[in-house]
This record gives sequence, structure tokens and C-alpha cells, in this order.
Amino acid sequence: MSHHEHRRRGPRRVACAVVTVSDSRTAATDRSGRTIRVALERAGHQVVDFRILRDDARLITAHLRGLARRRSPARAVILTGGTGLAPRDRTCEAVERLLDRRIDGFGELFRMLSYREIGSAAMLTRAVAGTFAGRLLFSLPGSEAAVRLAMRRLILPELGHAVGLLEGEA
Repeated sequence: MSHHEHRRRGPRRVACAVVTVSDSRTAATDRSGRTIRVALERAGHQVVDFRILRDDARLITAHLRGLARRRSPARAVILTGGTGLAPRDRTCEAVERLLDRRIDGFGELFRMLSYREIGSAAMLTRAVAGTFAGRLLFSLPGSEAAVRLAMRRLILPELGHAVGLLEGEA
């Protein structure tokens, strides 16, 4: 079966949760979280949960575990923020501890695509993806440009396909 056929077998509409990780952003100033939500909805997906959390690994971990415990309908969780090298950037540590399986190609491709746009600074992102409790997790930088790039070139083209694979449908 070709990759095009595989892609068509996945769900066309995926329930998603979006998490902005920031110590300074509010609902009014969170352009990256809004960009993710708009991109998902325009592509026909549903945003079933949205939060802004402080950049605290315990809060992030508790929220992600809570989604699993509450049996949230979210099949994918997209986080933005906290993927850099600053001492406060703790999102990757929180996400990586939870992952059942890593999707190494996501980070590799994201950095390659970013390099084409911003040069060597792309190596400083620790963007990561994988699976947790039957869900996809994507951890993106907080930059709106990085979010647009990841959504357009990586996440949206494969979201239904990847969820279908997780659910044994694709």
C-alpha cells in the first residue's frame, strides 16, 4: 500500500488538545497557541481542550496525565513553548519522561526545515514528539513562525494518518 493510501485510511477529523507553556503569556497575548488552534480547525480537526500553563515540569506532567486519566477525547496534544535552552525551559523534560515511544523523525525534520528558514539557530530547539497513553504528543517552540512551520509541513499532513496507526486503522 502506498503512503498516500495509508494517509487516506486515517481519520479526517482528530480531537486535539493544545497547551501553551509560558510564564508570561495570557489568552490575549498567546499568538502561538491561537495559531495552532486556528490551523487545526481550518484543517477540519476539533480542539477539545486548551490551557496555558506555567513552564513547570510538574504542572505539565500533571496536565498530560490528567488528560489520560479523564479519558479525554483528545487523540493528539500539541504543546508550544519551553523547548529552548534557557533554565526555565522544562517542557521537553516533562514530555520525554512520559513518552511510550519517541517519534525521532519529527524533531529531526523540524530542525532541518527550521535550518532552511533561520540558519544554525535551529539546532537550539529541543522540539520532540512521541506517543503517550494512546495519544500523539508534539512539543513545539513558542515562536509563532516555528509553530506555523511545524503545523503546515509536519503535523497537519500526517495527523490523521498517525492517529490511525495508533488506533490500528491505517
